[in-house]
Amino acid sequence: MSTNQTTSALPQTKQHFEILDGLRGVAALAVVIFHFMEWVYTDPSQNFIGHGFLAVDFFFCLSGFVIGYAYDDRIRKMGLRNFFVSRIIRLHPLVIAGSILGLLAFLFDPFGGHPEQYSTGNIILAFLCSVFLIPYPTIADRAFNLFSFNAPAWSLFWEYVANIAYAWVLCRIARSYLFLLTILSALAICFVAYQSGNLLGGWSGPTFWDGCARVSYSFLAGLLIYRSNWIIQNKLGFAGLAVLLLLAFLMPISKWNWISEPLVVLFYFPLLIALGAGTEPSATFKKVTIFSGKISYPLYMTHYAALWMFGNYYTSHKPDGTQLAFIVTTAVFLLVGVAYWVMVMYDIPVRRYLSDKRAGKA
Repeated sequence: MSTNQTTSALPQTKQHFEILDGLRGVAALAVVIFHFMEWVYTDPSQNFIGHGFLAVDFFFCLSGFVIGYAYDDRIRKMGLRNFFVSRIIRLHPLVIAGSILGLLAFLFDPFGGHPEQYSTGNIILAFLCSVFLIPYPTIADRAFNLFSFNAPAWSLFWEYVANIAYAWVLCRIARSYLFLLTILSALAICFVAYQSGNLLGGWSGPTFWDGCARVSYSFLAGLLIYRSNWIIQNKLGFAGLAVLLLLAFLMPISKWNWISEPLVVLFYFPLLIALGAGTEPSATFKKVTIFSGKISYPLYMTHYAALWMFGNYYTSHKPDGTQLAFIVTTAVFLLVGVAYWVMVMYDIPVRRYLSDKRAGKA
């Protein structure tokens, strides 16, 4: 990405990068399908979307770019308290929703599960830890996830950490130091991939610090793209970039994952961010990108409760290929519908209420 290919200056007025919003939705949908296929394919090499988990690294990189764009020029005026309140209002209502749905799925799963094996106190504690993003990987029926009833929340935990680091340090440091930190975190990514053979970690106790390496590089890289003005003007549009993003998730699983996955995270995703910020959706895809962007976070934070029920159903009933295709396809559409309903009936009203209350106090 040479600077002579980039725009001369970022826009002076704040705008939504609609293509980037739309790509976030594509990545969220890839995560959902990947989680279904995890149950279906015991051999990861057979999973056609076996690298869907890399969507989280794309989220982190996109977050770094967007946070820099949204707050670099105003965080000092708004102050740390207002910054953190803004982020909590934006992120945490769906953390709570995901925890509630996860708890209900744990207690009332019609296809299996063993809630009776856990004391009421332990269940309550696990739920509270999910709500407040306190790692507590103790529920065996939830594969010892860091946040038992809200598995995807592990990435939100690190998103909060990245936001804290941004507010306290990253918003103030020079670009040269930011570049150095990005290089150091790239080395950490390579080390994790070499040690583990992949970049799948971060969601469990034993792989906790893998999540730190993943968010560190990608968030810093996204912030560096914004600060360096590496925005590449192009005409790929939403469809072209969506295909390019999907290729990363669809690449085959192999013994070379410890090389291919870091290459995607270190170079390919930052390139897609730079390209996505340099193009706009056509009239045909404009509504698609807007909807995709809006639904992405609700879908990501609410879908996993259904995955445990699907897993118990699949394990006990062993549906054939035709049945499985119908179930998964229907479930994905239903989960998008549920996410939209949660967004409209809960997330938007709660965030509006909290924002209005905050404005009233101010």
